[in-house]
Amino acid sequence: MNELANQIAVVTGAGRGIGQAIALKLAASGADIVAVDLKTEFCAETVQKAQAVGRKAWAVGANVAEAASTDAAVEQILKDPGRVDILVNNAGITRDGLLMRMSEADWDAVLDINLKGAFLFTKALTRAFLKQRSGRIINIASVIGLMGNAGQCNYAASKAGLIGFTKSCAKEFASRGVTVNAIAPGFIQTAMTDKLTQEQKDAITRQIPLATLGTADDVANAVWFFALPASRYITGQVLPVDGGMVM
Repeated sequence: MNELANQIAVVTGAGRGIGQAIALKLAASGADIVAVDLKTEFCAETVQKAQAVGRKAWAVGANVAEAASTDAAVEQILKDPGRVDILVNNAGITRDGLLMRMSEADWDAVLDINLKGAFLFTKALTRAFLKQRSGRIINIASVIGLMGNAGQCNYAASKAGLIGFTKSCAKEFASRGVTVNAIAPGFIQTAMTDKLTQEQKDAITRQIPLATLGTADDVANAVWFFALPASRYITGQVLPVDGGMVM
């Protein structure tokens, strides 16, 4: 399938997990890939796998929470691949803990990477998107941003903020043919969930109507849909990928 042939897709946090799955799904549909992570070596496997299916791929190191680093990364991207058609703001972290014990540093780290990172990367590419009068921006939020969760005030705030950011950008960019949407994953099978006990996994599964955890590919498939030309008339939307947790 080559629905995304001749397009350049930038994916932040692309070194592993959901970010890598997204990058490889877009590559499988014909897009060339710019894999962004804190260090270029983190993206070596993603780049190798994208190239293995015949795509061009670049690794770019950037701290998405720092404007100077993000601006330098975008300058490099616009110089090497030369354009960006799809931006996936996926980079994110957690620093969980009850609010009464949460440090200011843990609050700031999560907000800086999860929310400010999307702001900085989107802002740095805005002029290019608006000039070419086309583009897809897809933000990876979370169902926690829709429903909240004890012990995750910082994470919930960052993802709820990302949803508001998505809707506002969608209204700003719509007149230039650029769509902005968000994916809200639920409980996804990752290295983090692999560390949970079976009892903990069973407790989580009982909250999910489909009675199973999602996979990184489930999230990647949703991103792929929003990246397609066929999604041109959808913007400002949040799509939960959560097995029915949020209805």
